[in-house]
Amino acid sequence: MNDAHAFVCGSPALDFAATLRARRTVSFEMFGTPDRLDAWFVESGLVDTIAPADEADVEEAKEVREAIYALVTARRLGQEYDEEALSRLNGAARRPAATPQLTRTGRRTEANAEQALSTVARQAVELLSGPDMPLLKECGNPECTRIYIDRSRGMRRQWCGMESCGNKFKAAAYRARKKTAPQADAG
Repeated sequence: MNDAHAFVCGSPALDFAATLRARRTVSFEMFGTPDRLDAWFVESGLVDTIAPADEADVEEAKEVREAIYALVTARRLGQEYDEEALSRLNGAARRPAATPQLTRTGRRTEANAEQALSTVARQAVELLSGPDMPLLKECGNPECTRIYIDRSRGMRRQWCGMESCGNKFKAAAYRARKKTAPQADAG
């Protein structure tokens, strides 16, 4: 499985929750090392630079990620929130967040892992209490567990992303149609 970070969910909080891939099958952990966590924070655009994380930061990030996933899933399915997940998310959101600063060359955000994680947690709070909740869907790929915001016309989007899941299924469906199509007479 590709270890590049993907940002296809329409919200940094959802992309963060998607860093444990394929939860129903053989899951793939995107935060295997502190530098992978640091890379996610920078690649997501939440921060421009980050102080190097350590193993404790990675474990905290994984706990907050699982809380976000549990809360989004519960909300999407109309279920009650898990109290432990709620407490974990709110605890992270209460910490100081990454703060952008204006420089001579534009905006710049420097943070440590705790501040970046607080920023993600705050975005999850906004998502879970905001107008995009009815737009949440889970990817149509049975092996994918990404949840994304479907802002497509008519809410017809089926995949978290075409590159990651949609093209695979479209290609497989095409091959299946070609295989079952009646062969033209050779004569």
